[in-house]
Amino acid sequence: MKGGDVELGALLAAAEAAPPGESVDVVAHDLQKRFGAARVSFLFVDLVGQRLVRLTAPGADVADSDEPMDLQGSVYDRVLRSQRQLVEPDGQGGRRVITPVTNRGDCIGVLEVTLQSVDDTVLRQVRDAAHALAYIIVTDRRFTDLYHLGRRTTETSLAAEIQHQLLPSAPCCEAAQFTLAAGLVPADDIGGDTYDYTLDRDTLHLSVTDAMGHDTNSALLATLLVGALRRARRSGCDALMQADHAHQALLRHSRGLATGQLLCVDLETGLCELVNAGHPRPLLLRDGTVEEVALSVNLPFGVVAPTPYRLQELRLRPGDRLVLLTDGMQERGAAAVDLAALIRETRLLHPREAVRSLTAAVLEACHGNLRDDATVLILDWHGARRRATER
Repeated sequence: MKGGDVELGALLAAAEAAPPGESVDVVAHDLQKRFGAARVSFLFVDLVGQRLVRLTAPGADVADSDEPMDLQGSVYDRVLRSQRQLVEPDGQGGRRVITPVTNRGDCIGVLEVTLQSVDDTVLRQVRDAAHALAYIIVTDRRFTDLYHLGRRTTETSLAAEIQHQLLPSAPCCEAAQFTLAAGLVPADDIGGDTYDYTLDRDTLHLSVTDAMGHDTNSALLATLLVGALRRARRSGCDALMQADHAHQALLRHSRGLATGQLLCVDLETGLCELVNAGHPRPLLLRDGTVEEVALSVNLPFGVVAPTPYRLQELRLRPGDRLVLLTDGMQERGAAAVDLAALIRETRLLHPREAVRSLTAAVLEACHGNLRDDATVLILDWHGARRRATER
């Protein structure tokens, strides 16, 4: 079968038959059998987004394979940013092929393969194998801590461990109508901020929240808050009812407060319904201009006897970029960062790269010492698209 097309069914069956921590081994064996690949490894970014961790298939001769390496400025960084396959000499007469491993816009890592020779057909099939590996890892990481363990290149606080379990498993999502990405810093010591999203048949649901307090106390409050929001959302509640459920949960089960921004975006019309519970207003990039969205602000969740939450509307237009953030992005130490200017400067970047630029700028301005968590979620609205059944 050497040089033949990837038999996806056989590859997935082999992955399912193997232990969940051996996904890379399955793909490596497939590439070795078909193309005589000398070395195969999978590299993924650590929790704080600064280093790469390599998983190497058994028998591979890769020096220092267990040592994390710097991401910034590396060839792997270029591949992740561009999402394009890269081919270069391996220094021994062969070719090194580095291919992004991505699922619906979520950059899981890169697949690195060393081959004696390549052509367009081989390169296409390596891309197919990387695509299959993305689905395999998304499935297998539910059953193993291998990928979670590998991402911990720095000590992670208990609060951060709790917080990361509240976040979506993918920080980025691409769909016909939109692209979104989110990030929060410091990733290994957060304790209060969350973002969340889910996509159903007709609506995109978004939230950014900030539970008051520090360390595990804020993480536990955030757990209660996110649980209440998800329970309401999964019961079919709109943003207004979600806000009420979250507020009641904090009143009944804690003495804490939390701010939040809840959004429901109609995928057909771009009409966005919002509730602002004491949270910083979103920033909207439209036609080259960045402006704060003029929203009325309700009191935070958990404040006794607030005025009723108000449902407000914003109609998104194709080409809009909506930026949601927490107050950590605007803290005193980050005042040197002109967020509006930076949003304009990064307007041509994919949302995941724009998020990276914004959080890095805030971290740099604060010399790496944020007093509070900083979270940003970017939504690019492309416009309504016909469903496949309507084409």
